[in-house]
Amino acid sequence: MSDSAQGTSPAVEANIYHLYREYFNKAERKRRWNLEDDIPWASCNPNLNPAFADVVESFCIVELFLPDYIGKILPLIRGYRGRAWFAANWGYEESKHSLALGDWLIKSGQRTAEELEETSRYAVDHQWNLPMDNVRGMVCYSMVQELATWLHYRNLRKLVSEQDDPALHVLLGYVAVDERAHFDFFSKLVKLHLEDDRPGTLEQLRRVFGHFLMPAFHMLPDGARRKAAVQSLGIFDDDVFIEGVYLPTLDTLGVTRAEMRNKVVKKSHTAGTLN
Repeated sequence: MSDSAQGTSPAVEANIYHLYREYFNKAERKRRWNLEDDIPWASCNPNLNPAFADVVESFCIVELFLPDYIGKILPLIRGYRGRAWFAANWGYEESKHSLALGDWLIKSGQRTAEELEETSRYAVDHQWNLPMDNVRGMVCYSMVQELATWLHYRNLRKLVSEQDDPALHVLLGYVAVDERAHFDFFSKLVKLHLEDDRPGTLEQLRRVFGHFLMPAFHMLPDGARRKAAVQSLGIFDDDVFIEGVYLPTLDTLGVTRAEMRNKVVKKSHTAGTLN
């Protein structure tokens, strides 16, 4: 039976801790990268299309809401070691993404440190809140968000070749790999939830897909312009969401479209960008 506080059985929580240890050990062996040494910073291209810099800046700013992303979820999962330890590790990886994106903007000459600091103040002066009201829902949301985030980075990297800007190309590759690993972890958690309570988990998935927005992007004062920039480059739009997020997620989970009642995927899902 599920406990009332968490909504999952002790066996599920034990499995989550084991999944976290597997995730951590694999990351240490294969995926860790060094911000100073592994990106060819000397090859930043100051003449790269400014539209790419605008998108990178958007990604960077949304990453700066990290204290909210971590601080708002930890009180809900503090007593569950696998979830809480993963959240701490996730925060470390996302903080590195933010640093790398900001460093590229400055080292490429696309932004001055002062310009970036001024734009970044919005993430300090405003707060992001959890989009779901329970842990199971947040796991489902995080899984979807991480796959969408990976698509943002992967698709931008396709537009910025190694010849265009070697530094940004390498940077986006590292970040995309991290985001895909995050999706893989959360999808394993959702599978555990499906095994524990399939009807309840499906209901949370329906809620997520029916109202999905990427975190914080819509909160920015010029969010509409930034959304348009992402769409104009073909990085993320409704079609990308359906073909690259919704359907692959169902396939990964072994959930049918009939179970999801396809009608829930109606509204625009492109009002956001990543975390």
